[in-house]
Amino acid sequence: MSDESSKIIRTVRGEVTSNKMDKTITVVVERKVTHPLYGKVVRRSTKYHAHDEANECKIGDTVTIEQCRPISKSKSWKLLKIEG
Repeated sequence: MSDESSKIIRTVRGEVTSNKMDKTITVVVERKVTHPLYGKVVRRSTKYHAHDEANECKIGDTVTIEQCRPISKSKSWKLLKIEG
């Protein structure tokens, strides 16, 4: 029943904070949420480990990553493209 082309692939954009691992980068993705009581807009961030096959990312790059099958214990994302 599940068709390969009908799957929704989740992509997020974030900033590279670490590239010290081999073929792995750490990407921080920030989002803005409204505080439930006070109504102030607050920044929340999440760190993802992403697969970078060519070791081409540098710290500070803005990248787009997409969710994929688990590559390791902590790596379920892969590098889609480098924005800048």
